[in-house]
Amino acid sequence: MPADGELFLFTSESVNEGHPDKLCDQVSDAILDACLEQDPYSKVACETCTKTGMVMVFGEITTKAKVDYEAIVRRTCEEIGFISEDVGLDAKTCKVLVHIEEQSPDIGQSVHGMGKSDQKPEEIGAGDQGHMFGYATDETPEYMPLTHVLSTQLGYQLTKVRKDGTLPWVRPDGKIQVTVEYKSEGGAMVPQRVHTILISTQHSPDVTNEQIKADLIEKVIKPIVPAKYLDDKTIYHMNPSGRFVIGGPHGDAGLTGRKIIIDTYGGWGARWCRCPTPSASRSRCPCLWTRTAPARSRTARSWPRSRARLTSGPA
Repeated sequence: MPADGELFLFTSESVNEGHPDKLCDQVSDAILDACLEQDPYSKVACETCTKTGMVMVFGEITTKAKVDYEAIVRRTCEEIGFISEDVGLDAKTCKVLVHIEEQSPDIGQSVHGMGKSDQKPEEIGAGDQGHMFGYATDETPEYMPLTHVLSTQLGYQLTKVRKDGTLPWVRPDGKIQVTVEYKSEGGAMVPQRVHTILISTQHSPDVTNEQIKADLIEKVIKPIVPAKYLDDKTIYHMNPSGRFVIGGPHGDAGLTGRKIIIDTYGGWGARWCRCPTPSASRSRCPCLWTRTAPARSRTARSWPRSRARLTSGPA
């Protein structure tokens, strides 16, 4: 844990809905939603992968629902903005592979009583095991870490200006990283300023790097990041690679589950004190905070957090 008065940097990342990994997350989520809409007792363990011109869904699904998996895949890709090969994927013409089977009865009977008619509701397991954490921090109105809030909101803004036509050169794929300078004050980690903002966004081939930087600062960053956190030392990396025309599944393979951390706390973590005689201020106890992941909250509370996707059987 940083010493009182010490400054340190922390970074959180977010990706846009057109990032190939996040595309996969959304397809799996959409299939889960379609199953639950018709059959609330559906057991869904759906994975998605994608590469150039192809999306595949595979896994184990046990449900009474009648689901057109291919139609869901194509609709999700189209809603994201993958409407032509020029932007990384054409939702109408891409190959959609479906490899879905029912859950193994060996797994099903052990985790949720598949095939047993006399089980009481309280005896039915969740279908899988997992470890999640959550907490509240008073550094933002959302009770989330500032780095996470800013990176996520910048991602939303980047998608908004693409879809409403404000920045027509923006394409679906993109990634945001925000680094904030914190100061340790009596055990609390207090944000001081935004140290660095990095935005890498897919773009049309006819836009210049100068326009990209100017547009991103004026139309994406300034409407989102409070002015009090920006100063003349804030570093801006706008498409630092210099060119990002090829994106989406054409530019990189995508897979479900690889971007889940960016939807939670961006890496921040905390655990409750286990000292026999904890200090009066829990936030100062050496057992409370992990050294690499402190969080500002004098009244932190942990609660279980479930994943958006429901799974059955071993992950």
